[in-house]
Amino acid sequence: MNKKKVINVWADLKDLKSTKEIAIPADPLERVLGQEEAIELAKVAAKQRRHLLLVGPPGTGKSMIAQAISLHLPKPHSEIRVVNNPENPERPILEVVEESYILEENISKADATGELLAPEKVPNNVAERLGYLCKGCRKYSGYGERTCPHCGNSKAEMSGTTNPFGDLIGSMLESAMPQVSLGKDKVTTTRRKPDGTEEMVVFERAGDKIRMLDQKTLEKRRELDKTSNKKTLVKLDRNPFILATGASETELLGDVRHDPYGGHSNLGTPAYERVVAGAIHEAHEGVLFIDEISHLGNLQRFILTAMQDHKFPIAGRNPQSAGASVKVDSVPCDFILVAACNIQDLENILSPLRSRIIGGGYEVLIDTAMPDTPANRGKYAQFVAQEIQMDGRIPHATIKAVEMIVNEGRTRAKADNHPAGLTLRLRELGGLIRAAGDIAKMEGAELIDTDHIKRAIKRSRPAEEQIKDKYGSYMKGLSKDVSESQKEKSPYYLHNEHVGDQMFN
Repeated sequence: MNKKKVINVWADLKDLKSTKEIAIPADPLERVLGQEEAIELAKVAAKQRRHLLLVGPPGTGKSMIAQAISLHLPKPHSEIRVVNNPENPERPILEVVEESYILEENISKADATGELLAPEKVPNNVAERLGYLCKGCRKYSGYGERTCPHCGNSKAEMSGTTNPFGDLIGSMLESAMPQVSLGKDKVTTTRRKPDGTEEMVVFERAGDKIRMLDQKTLEKRRELDKTSNKKTLVKLDRNPFILATGASETELLGDVRHDPYGGHSNLGTPAYERVVAGAIHEAHEGVLFIDEISHLGNLQRFILTAMQDHKFPIAGRNPQSAGASVKVDSVPCDFILVAACNIQDLENILSPLRSRIIGGGYEVLIDTAMPDTPANRGKYAQFVAQEIQMDGRIPHATIKAVEMIVNEGRTRAKADNHPAGLTLRLRELGGLIRAAGDIAKMEGAELIDTDHIKRAIKRSRPAEEQIKDKYGSYMKGLSKDVSESQKEKSPYYLHNEHVGDQMFN
């Protein structure tokens, strides 16, 4: 198998046949095109735990930078739990558990699982009582089978053998309750140890197997049962990247679920079990990424508080809910905030929040184009290979097709007032690659070629351009699609009736 080639400059492509031969960097930050300043500050943010505000248009790599930061962080080392508070159930106790304790706990859980045995390996009377062994033919079958598949007799234990109606009653029970398994779920017995003493042994069903729990295992289980009155809010083994774009208040800050019976001991759900972590808590020790952060409005102030204190309470947020009076104080939320917005939305970000970001991080203006150099054209080739691999449903591209994509990057950069550059609006360019790949896939082609790219360029044009080609201008197209009554009621149409053609011509 040929080793894939690292592309440093465009000339490195001369001996390659397709993007399949291009090596893709293991470091996700090296997969981001252009944005040198943002990449450098992302590395600082990961190492020094600094916040970032990325400012720029959609599709320029902001979310990719945020994800890459999370992959440069060390793994989380703590778990967040809530524990029942018997004295005041509506104030569950917070518990932050370190990794070493969790590892010890997992070993204890493993010791309490017992030994799985085949039904043939346990005493016959135990296998009978659990429903695995037929008393008639002495053959084994699954406990869920009410009738022995070997002899056809019922496996049910009929205690009243002197009752002349026993068989009739047994048949009636079988037909009325076919979902009920035969035998017992658990059998307790004793056995003699090598030292001559006896110990209790419990056998219980475990699918096709039988689980045996000896005295030591039972003691471990009792210890674990004492800790069963707790709930894990944020697991140790978790994704360090949390996307909170467009999150609601409860999704962002956590909540306490409603139960119509409240925390009633017999009917309701205990308060600690109804506590739900928010995105700010799930991002503890990781990255909280919020695109279009200005759209969160007043919720920004809660993010500011969490950033300042590194902790934020979880409380019931619906005053009509049974969880309204439940609260867990000081839940950890020490995260790196990576926020993003468009230039025009900067003024809608709370000033104190921006001050907090600048005071503990950086604001970065994202580039929309990069210089048209041999090195950057080589990065374009890497980008095409990345997009194809990420999609996973389209074939690789020829080098000639890559060259055409580079030319398209030049055209788009020029239209964006960068006459000697390559566009970094890469989401749209990725859509072009996928459109070309779809054409190639539908035609059964092995590789994406220049003809596929040409047709994809035409196919992936914005709707406004398609309207202009069909009707001559955007406003003429709008007039064809709007009824007379809509025109009369639409201030937008009236206002733009004469200026619209200037905008789109």
